Amino acid sequence: MAMKLYGAPMSSCTARVLACLEEKEAKYELVPVNLPGGEHKQPTHLARNPFGLIPALEDGDVTLFESRAISKYVAKKLKHSGTDLLRLGNEKESALVEVWLEVEGQQYSPHISPLVYQYIVVGGLYKQTPDEKVIAEETEKLAKVLDVYEARLSKSKYLAGDFYSLADLHHLPYTYYVMTTPVKKIFDARPHVKAWWTDISSRPASKKVTAGMKH
Repeated sequence: MAMKLYGAPMSSCTARVLACLEEKEAKYELVPVNLPGGEHKQPTHLARNPFGLIPALEDGDVTLFESRAISKYVAKKLKHSGTDLLRLGNEKESALVEVWLEVEGQQYSPHISPLVYQYIVVGGLYKQTPDEKVIAEETEKLAKVLDVYEARLSKSKYLAGDFYSLADLHHLPYTYYVMTTPVKKIFDARPHVKAWWTDISSRPASKKVTAGMKH
């Protein structure tokens, strides 16, 4: 039975799960959720995600929400198919994947997500003026995080080692959107970060998913 993913292709969180499903060559169905129509706040969807957010995944009698948890579930369940995203067969590699998954969630996402919101949601979707103070502050903080990434990526091709993993994949959606904004310059200024982004964004699964994110 195919998994059912409830979400919207333009949603960063939905895209994160879609990229994982594609890398794992999973059988799945994307069930569109009408956000402008408020479908995510209706009882049917709230039964899947009580916070009224997307995405949500149904896999038989398992219902999950939170995109990072969903993608890890998919990567574990389908560990023998597609790309090996968690490296569960190697204790050291698996531990490093977990470290960089945490870095993405705790250090990278808190600074890149406000930039996506200001440029893509406020400036793009709502056609309003982005908050330049927030943009300046978060760009500076993200640049410091990218300094750490630059040092790391000068030693290995990908974040957890010389292999593509879920840690790299989790960066895809927010970074895709930010690379369409002036913040792109802080990525381009760091050669190893720039090469890493070019690599991970060029993967077939990444290109398929980001094609649905175009705004």
